[in-house]
Amino acid sequence: MPKLGFCGLLLISCLGLQGNYWFPESSSLDNPVYIADSSTKACPDDVETLASLMVEDLANYANRIIQRNRRLDEAADNSRYIILAGNPEFEPLSLGPGQYNPEITVAEAEQPKQVFFTTLERQYIGVKALDAQSFHWLFLTPTTDGWRLAMMFTQIGSSSPESSPVPPQESSNWTIGQAVKLWLRDCRARAMRAS
Repeated sequence: MPKLGFCGLLLISCLGLQGNYWFPESSSLDNPVYIADSSTKACPDDVETLASLMVEDLANYANRIIQRNRRLDEAADNSRYIILAGNPEFEPLSLGPGQYNPEITVAEAEQPKQVFFTTLERQYIGVKALDAQSFHWLFLTPTTDGWRLAMMFTQIGSSSPESSPVPPQESSNWTIGQAVKLWLRDCRARAMRAS
């Protein structure tokens, strides 16, 4: 074993670089460097678990996108933030006309999964805070490497009770749509590292 000077030992102890770090094949299970949180080990195969994990992180992802897209000359007191995303719901809406519900075929079983959730958003205008709730309808599709966003619609709620919400609009490239895509990308990347 090579001799290490005082500075080398200090660096190793400060960084926590122990023998197991350099030789992963000799690591033990009690070494925290190698134990990953089981919830982040791989993307779940079922849409319910996937969406439940996603909405926990969605406000953080969306707020990073908002900050990244903010213009440098934009006033900080005119900011918009996502406060939270609500629990997802999974009861699909019929995509066909009328109330006819035929037996499920193989083609329908492979259709994208529908996920519904809400977000609470806050916008500051001067010192006044305006809250609005938005309603999101996601279509997620499984692929060979994990889940992907196929399409998304959003109905933006009004911040005042007397005005009605706007009709749903395709929103895959809006802030929440981008946040969903980034979260799914990160989920797929964690799954790739775990395998």
